[in-house]
Amino acid sequence: QVQLVESGGGLVQAGGSLRLSCSASTGTLRMYAMGWFRQPPGKEREFVAAISWSGSTSYYADSVKARFTISRDNAKNTLYLQMNNLRPDDTGVYYCAARMVFDFSVYRTSNEYAYWGQGTQVTVSS
Repeated sequence: QVQLVESGGGLVQAGGSLRLSCSASTGTLRMYAMGWFRQPPGKEREFVAAISWSGSTSYYADSVKARFTISRDNAKNTLYLQMNNLRPDDTGVYYCAARMVFDFSVYRTSNEYAYWGQGTQVTVSS
């Protein structure tokens, strides 16, 4: 079992950047596919980005392609989300999620993940 802790959220102006981190407080992330999801105010949780356990495969929601980059450092047991050119509609609570895997798959729906962090707030002002 793995416990996830997100950090790096905050308030930023439109066009700015933030880097979110997700660390495992217990266990190792080495054999876990990982993903980032977000929940905008008053809306359902939505997919943002996903990455295979090795980092060799990644996938992005259309709304964040070319602006966000998902990456991981298995030696540091940490997942990242670099967010550039932020827009007000990127505002929300951002969650990292993990799923144990034995291949290089990535997963894009929330019900495919077993473990979740508590979330970190990202607010983008116009």
